[in-house]
Amino acid sequence: MKADAIKLDGGKAGSVELNDAIFGLEPRKDILHRVVRWQRNKAMAGTHDVLGRSEVSYSTKKIYRQKGTGGARHGSKGAPIFRHGGTYKGPTPRSHAHDLTKKFRALGLKHALSAKVAAGELVIVDSIDVKDAKTSALAKMVGSLGWKRALIIDGAEVNANFARAAANIETINVLPSMGANVYDILKSDTLVLTKAGVAALEARLS
Repeated sequence: MKADAIKLDGGKAGSVELNDAIFGLEPRKDILHRVVRWQRNKAMAGTHDVLGRSEVSYSTKKIYRQKGTGGARHGSKGAPIFRHGGTYKGPTPRSHAHDLTKKFRALGLKHALSAKVAAGELVIVDSIDVKDAKTSALAKMVGSLGWKRALIIDGAEVNANFARAAANIETINVLPSMGANVYDILKSDTLVLTKAGVAALEARLS
């Protein structure tokens, strides 16, 4: 399929041929869900922890005599049954990551790109090379283009001046082609690919 390309100033920059096997798929929510879940679980710190019975700060002295009280035979105030006692089978530090094959992750990226095309939220730009790293000028340019929560994906390397200028704009996220991922693509309202980014993604996913 063909897609029109523009310049950063809004002018036309010809057209780009997009690979239908990457940008023309029928998006499947189940595939996207699995890949996003894999990403988010892998990113979880897993530092949750609670004190167990052996970790709470209490005396180990038997709290009352074994027999003759008419009550249950308890030996430790740190038992889970008591207030401020240890937690029974509580969460402990662990990794939440799970495996997902490389082929499936690549398939998820293809469906994410196709979803943006289907929703009309894909923009192709000639390049993002700018001479000066001025945030105010870039913010004005982005506002005139109507980009909201935009993810911009360049080729192997991002133009240093553009990345520096975009660093202080909250609604813009800039990534090299190898950083392209399903979660960030779906989270954005507008996906912006440079011509170099399109070529790099097609080489990566072919």
